[in-house]
Amino acid sequence: MQPNAVAGVLLDMDGTLVDSDAAVERAWRAFAEANALDPVHVLAIAHGVPSERTVRRLLPGLTDAEVAAFATRQLELEYDDLSDVVATPGARRLLTVLGQLGLPWAVVTSADSRLAAARLGKVGISPPVLITTDDVAVGKPDPSGYLLAADRLGIDPRQCLVVEDTDPGVAAGRAAGALVAALKNRPADIQLADLGQLADLLNRPKPQVKGRE
Repeated sequence: MQPNAVAGVLLDMDGTLVDSDAAVERAWRAFAEANALDPVHVLAIAHGVPSERTVRRLLPGLTDAEVAAFATRQLELEYDDLSDVVATPGARRLLTVLGQLGLPWAVVTSADSRLAAARLGKVGISPPVLITTDDVAVGKPDPSGYLLAADRLGIDPRQCLVVEDTDPGVAAGRAAGALVAALKNRPADIQLADLGQLADLLNRPKPQVKGRE
């Protein structure tokens, strides 16, 4: 399936639609320092997955209640850290093209509802459908978020394009059966330099099917 043949687009938030990388990294560097962990290792696994999953991987001896408490503290570090959160290159152009084409779209994020609302509000983006960790029992790389987004849009997930910037996100999109485009050189069906490139791909004329003479 070609990008200009999809029925809907499902976008990750952090690092894909919204550039919040600096805020995410500040929070996880603070976590690494507080827990005597290597910040390079922490940052290598923190992007693209729910906070609880990251905490559990880094501190496997914690109880469920302790994991939840650590994850809550991580989110609290990020809620108000919005000063340098901006839309990613090409994001606004992509959303304009989606509107022009009448393509349904949604945002599927590993953030909770409060953090997603804060970051999307900061950049002035209001998705028709927003799926957060509050909406699913299991986060990325599980496909639940993308499957739920497709269902709410009324589209077969196999007819959707997922756009991601992390390996767990790409895995979630593939597990949902979608075509997957990725930024930051992540292995996927389509490699993107930025979202402006995706706007161009979606805007290409669809090939005409010739009838029999």
